[in-house]
Amino acid sequence: MLTARRRVVVTAVVLAGSLLMTACGDSDSGSSDGKTLRLWHYEGPSSAMGIAWKEAIKEFEATHPGVKVEFEEKSFDQIQKTAPMVLNSSDAPDLMEYNKGNATAGLLSKQGLLTDLTEQATERGWDKALSPSVRTTSLYDTNGVMGSGKWYGVPNYAEYTLVYYNKDLFKKYGVAEPKTLAELTAAMDKFVENKVTPLANGGAAYPAQQYLYQLALSKADRAWVDSYQLYKGKTDFHDAAWTYGAETFADWVEKGYFSKSSSGQNEEAAGVAFTSGKAPILFSGSWWYGRFKTDNKFDWGTFRWPDSKLTLGSGGNLWVVPKGSKNKDLAYDFIDITMSKKIQNLLGNSGGVPVAADASAITDPQSKTLIDDFNTLSETDGLAFYPDWPVPGFYDVLVSATQKLITGSEKPEGYLSDLQEAYDKGAPKQ
Repeated sequence: MLTARRRVVVTAVVLAGSLLMTACGDSDSGSSDGKTLRLWHYEGPSSAMGIAWKEAIKEFEATHPGVKVEFEEKSFDQIQKTAPMVLNSSDAPDLMEYNKGNATAGLLSKQGLLTDLTEQATERGWDKALSPSVRTTSLYDTNGVMGSGKWYGVPNYAEYTLVYYNKDLFKKYGVAEPKTLAELTAAMDKFVENKVTPLANGGAAYPAQQYLYQLALSKADRAWVDSYQLYKGKTDFHDAAWTYGAETFADWVEKGYFSKSSSGQNEEAAGVAFTSGKAPILFSGSWWYGRFKTDNKFDWGTFRWPDSKLTLGSGGNLWVVPKGSKNKDLAYDFIDITMSKKIQNLLGNSGGVPVAADASAITDPQSKTLIDDFNTLSETDGLAFYPDWPVPGFYDVLVSATQKLITGSEKPEGYLSDLQEAYDKGAPKQ
């Protein structure tokens, strides 16, 4: 994320019931006979991760005769909203994908709902396979704060945000690829003049808040990020960076860069606006890359957000082993397979950002560019995590508040005050 991301938002009550019914409905679920691995993840079948994890399931069953993987695809929001309840029951899966950061994996580790993977990480070499910047979200201290402490998850891909653009639409309207923020702004003005809404957006999910956070990041530095994400200082939402982000976002709404109707749209709607050829620009994560390679019927490209040393990004979402997992050894073996060169190379060539691939095995030119850009960000300490991470419940606060900016029912000053109140309430007392 969010990173928070992907797919249709459904009401929490329905989701809670559907998850528990799924978990309880199968009499074989929760078996500890060593013959079943119950696996949940939320990667779409055509995404790079979906392709890689499907192959990992085949590899796992081939190397574990007599063992069956019971895979259930959940939506991101299903797991995001109901994980604490499900994992606190006897019907938790053996292995699941979960969002990283203080507000999610950190909170579950603090609540005692996740298995400590420190011994496995050392014995199986996961600690050495992951770079320090990627490893940050694997470790959580006793307060659930990322970056140090015990291993509670393993990211086996990485992710970051970038600008996707429709080259055919840029050509149609005589717009050059922007190299600076001023040029990006001029490009969006050109589209508006031609009655084209430039930016695909989803105010009911993560895309809108990530646009705003990126604008703030363009005026921030590493100390600012560490204060906000790791509590290494005081966060002031009325500082220059946050104020610039909120005011610029609101200004972009007024200029027509975003559709006001996007306040009620989710991330899927934003993605479809781009893949359908309606929106010329989408700022979002590398997790879309594989899908766009499959779905886009036009010439397209990417570039990093101009005039900013920082962007959203981190190690990918985590494999976590619930404390109530009945087949933990099988779960560890599956994580191992997803970290293998075979699966990592497949991930890289399918449009993902692998963390342990053989660089020479990545043959797809677009994928090489994607991975090279991530490596540059990682090496220059340019990954600034995601805006919803710092405190529990902050994702929903950001969604609601940013929707109000889009509709005009809240001004930047009030928006920032709302964030300050929620953040101060949830952050550890210093």
